[in-house]
Amino acid sequence: MQNDDQHVADWVAAIDARIAVQPSLSTAELRSIRRDFSKQLANTSPEFVVNLALQLIDGSGTTKRFLAYELVQHHRGALQSLTARRLVELGQGISCWSEVDMFACYLSGTVWREKQVPDNLVLSWAHSKDRWWRRAAVVSTVPLNTKARGGSGDAARTLKICEILKADRDDMVVKAMSWALRELAKRDPKAVKRFLRTNEDALAPRVIRELNNKLNTGLKNPR
Repeated sequence: MQNDDQHVADWVAAIDARIAVQPSLSTAELRSIRRDFSKQLANTSPEFVVNLALQLIDGSGTTKRFLAYELVQHHRGALQSLTARRLVELGQGISCWSEVDMFACYLSGTVWREKQVPDNLVLSWAHSKDRWWRRAAVVSTVPLNTKARGGSGDAARTLKICEILKADRDDMVVKAMSWALRELAKRDPKAVKRFLRTNEDALAPRVIRELNNKLNTGLKNPR
């Protein structure tokens, strides 16, 4: 185990060295670095890649979380190995909208869509006192419905989360709710119209406005 831990530490140090060369890296530059490491890690075990990701996010900022989550996402075995416990461990410490959205779009939404984790896990996040876990629950519906992320549409699971959080007025949750429902509207506009009609009194004005715009014009904020 000590040797395995040291091996992980060596990879963390190598990644640190790459990102320290340039203080401010664009998403494209970070993704290029991640691709290099993904190639090197292609034949390593899923467990090793997940452990590496956990070490990268331990007390670190958004940059390392981006790399950690993408390394797992792009290692098929690692992504397919994620259990509810491991997923929650990878989400520990999320503390801003960008970290939540990376976690939910790259990891939690994908494994939830593939039914690797139970619905009750994501439903429990929707009931959390932590705004970031509530946002994670909502954003986890995006991969269920977004074609570019492999989604084919799942009104039932999406609307379960939205039903729980329809009256939430935290700005981070409201914005996520609008996003989630707009993505579902591309797949199942009838289900979204029914939800909007039934819950108009409970939903935040922003959600209603942006959703009606999307349904009527195809745009979130038409000019």
